[in-house]
Amino acid sequence: MNGFAQHLAMSLRLHFRNRMALLYGYLFPVIYLGAFWVLYRYEKVPLLHHMGELLTVSVLGGACFGLPTTMVSERERGVWRRYRLAPVGSWAVVLSTIVARYVIVLTAGALQLAIAFAVGMTAPEHPWTLAVVFSVVTFAFIGLGLVIAMLADSVPAVQALGQCIFLPMLIIGGVAVPLASLPTWAQHVSAFFPGRYAVEALQACVSGSGWRETRFDLLALLLIGAAGCVTGAKLFRWESGQRFRATRGKLWLVATVGVWLLVGWMAETRGRIAVKPDPAVAPIETSTKSVAQSRSPVNPGPSSSSPAPTTAPPPSSSSSSSLAVATPAKPPLQTWEAITESDISAIDYNVPPDSSVVTPIAADDDVPDNDTDRLLADLEDLLPKWPPGQVSDPVQRVLNLVCVAGVPDLLQNPAERFVPIIVLRQLQATYPKEKLVRILAWIALHPEAGDIIADVSDLGLQGVGSKDLVRERVHYYTIKFVARLTGRTAGQR
Repeated sequence: MNGFAQHLAMSLRLHFRNRMALLYGYLFPVIYLGAFWVLYRYEKVPLLHHMGELLTVSVLGGACFGLPTTMVSERERGVWRRYRLAPVGSWAVVLSTIVARYVIVLTAGALQLAIAFAVGMTAPEHPWTLAVVFSVVTFAFIGLGLVIAMLADSVPAVQALGQCIFLPMLIIGGVAVPLASLPTWAQHVSAFFPGRYAVEALQACVSGSGWRETRFDLLALLLIGAAGCVTGAKLFRWESGQRFRATRGKLWLVATVGVWLLVGWMAETRGRIAVKPDPAVAPIETSTKSVAQSRSPVNPGPSSSSPAPTTAPPPSSSSSSSLAVATPAKPPLQTWEAITESDISAIDYNVPPDSSVVTPIAADDDVPDNDTDRLLADLEDLLPKWPPGQVSDPVQRVLNLVCVAGVPDLLQNPAERFVPIIVLRQLQATYPKEKLVRILAWIALHPEAGDIIADVSDLGLQGVGSKDLVRERVHYYTIKFVARLTGRTAGQR
């Protein structure tokens, strides 16, 4: 045990003296966090809905690159050969190397959380559960890192193998690109990558209901991690002269791949391929037709028997409610008919610009590609007959239509900047200008009122968004539409 502790301390000291290790372990995750903050800086709680992805990147960088790079470089220099001759158990040397990597990955994750808190993110919903789940995720990827270390004969080979796993997991594995933005085939492929389960499990601890929603994710990660660790142990090499092609026990790689296939098959057969809605928000309606039938008037006119709401719903005390757009300090008005010119002027037009990644609107000279153009043509045909766009209450009807612009923006659909133009044209075809301006202004002044549609797949716009974040996008778009209709300037952020 004394040898284990001494080797652990030495491994940590060497790590913090290695500039390349610091680059992979700390700088890369911080750069990734900065990029996400720039992309999603307009969200009310920065980075809250992306910490699962960011923490997974920290683990991936440390496990798929840091651990195998360290082990292979030491093996090439003959360090591991000397370890084998030392009066210390082999298990102590290998285990202390793995524990040192766990400590390094843990500190990198803590650094990401600290920076996220500094830029305004709220505390995780389940901090202790997050620590446990983070450990499980790290175990899974350390197993993968051990396999890479045993497959690679040199450090450049580690880089090549790591990229072959790292990049697909980022792009179609649900780590860097939201699963809801991916085509259906990619969502099925992602079920065979551990990155998807890591993101879902970590995110549930940050903004969801904790481990209860992630039992399958944790099971998948434990199976993948165990398979990787066993295979790494069976293929372990002490000396640089031992090449992988001459190593016995290669069939253990089949077992590792088999576990990945088993996890994907289990996800397929258990119906876990569908993209989960954000766990921090209420369940999303599965049919916009049923949504249209169940709508209650948001802002009934004088002839309605239902009283008009006089205030926006009070904010919840939970941390997830801080995502909601802040209610204006100005007392809300009772009906959209009561909106005056002074109320319209009082709207805060300081919203993301049309060129931003948040609530973009295409410029006059923007031309969609052929695929996007066909999607937009279908949308123009379907939108006038869309049931939620036919409800009787004028405020809810406008709100539903603006949601059609908000969902593609949230999910980064290629057509996102062109959809608002079609929505605005449909609104102008539905209501006279003066009435439309008042309704849009009422929505802008009451950002918490009304129901939000987060699934517009029946309009050809695939994916399910978070209701809180769609509501935020709707708030910005209503302000932009008011500005366009009244000749004001919006988008100065």
